[in-house]
Amino acid sequence: MTKTAPPPLSMVQVLACAGLIVTLSMGIRHGFGLWLQPITMERGWTRETFAFALAIQNLAWGVATPFAGMLADRFGAFRVLVACAVLYGLGLAGMAVATTGLAFTTSAGIVLGLAQSGTTYAVVYGVIGRNVPADRRSWAMGVAAAAGSFGQFLMVPVENALISQLGWQGALFALGVVALAIVPLAIGLKEAPFAKPTAAQQSIGGAIREAFGYPSFVLLMAGYFVCGFQVVFIGVHMPSYLKDHGLTANVATTALALIGLFNVIGTYAAGSLGQVFPKRYILSAIYLLRSVVIVIFLNVPLSPMSVYVFAATMGVLWLSTVPPTNAMVAQIFGVRHLSMLGGFVFFSHQIGSFLGVWLGGRLYDATGSYDVVWWIAVGLGVFAALVNLPVRETAIERPLAQPA
Repeated sequence: MTKTAPPPLSMVQVLACAGLIVTLSMGIRHGFGLWLQPITMERGWTRETFAFALAIQNLAWGVATPFAGMLADRFGAFRVLVACAVLYGLGLAGMAVATTGLAFTTSAGIVLGLAQSGTTYAVVYGVIGRNVPADRRSWAMGVAAAAGSFGQFLMVPVENALISQLGWQGALFALGVVALAIVPLAIGLKEAPFAKPTAAQQSIGGAIREAFGYPSFVLLMAGYFVCGFQVVFIGVHMPSYLKDHGLTANVATTALALIGLFNVIGTYAAGSLGQVFPKRYILSAIYLLRSVVIVIFLNVPLSPMSVYVFAATMGVLWLSTVPPTNAMVAQIFGVRHLSMLGGFVFFSHQIGSFLGVWLGGRLYDATGSYDVVWWIAVGLGVFAALVNLPVRETAIERPLAQPA
């Protein structure tokens, strides 16, 4: 019996399912900082033990993302999403029962990192790129990124409430069940079977060589490294930073939620502006403004109000780098290998994430303060603002034109 190919995906269907998937996958992970103190206190671990596991998570996420992207570009996103959703549930359950640093790093680090590689932006952006017209692509990516930001706003208070009601272990088991909701949502991103590649089409190896031989691709990776360092350091360590300065857990929870809420505005705006203005200028402005906001935050008296203002302002800039960065990759190289190439850019982001979260714990244990890492984040923001300026956004010239 001949199999019937799925009907073409509508833009509304793609954005709805992609948005809900990213809401869950990013929303869950953005609350991990809430577990730092309860887990380290009960297990008797240092903050570096917890931070190292999440650093490995970010690194595993980054290493696996290009491969998840290759599979999604070749066989479709559906299979990748389903497999990684199951891994997400297993990783959260393993995080709850781990009693040693090694077991915790394996579950919270490696398993969850692999899970996130196939349930976040790189894979869903490939589907968006293939199903949304080029003239609306940046906007559509902004919508999906805004959904991830809404996930942070929605899920962080939920996770805090789950910890209060069920304890930190019960909360992780509950989130493991929630993560499995990605499986039915993935059906909405199931594309028609891909045609087998022909000799005239660019190979995976050829796409990789082309990208890494193109200076603008390397500059985008350098900027995204900074993005990872800044946001993951703040997301994981800010709750403990605030508690160390006498502020309550509710202040930290509200701050993380505000970051998510205001980034809904920021990511949508960045995606929309990317349809009108050069994306390299948008990225440069975002990175520079992040450094300015951090400097002001470190130099005003710390209070709940100053934290909320910082969170709201930083929230506008939080994941607003995602739509213009990925839209530029599609604009330069086309959409045939978008998930894979976006995965390589994201790998650079995750190297920065690894260093941000790990150095936060390492330098805190060494100095009793997060001050050094805050100022590293400031310097890196200026660096990223500069390296994005010379990026060329025009489509790369090839002997045989490929669809953009």
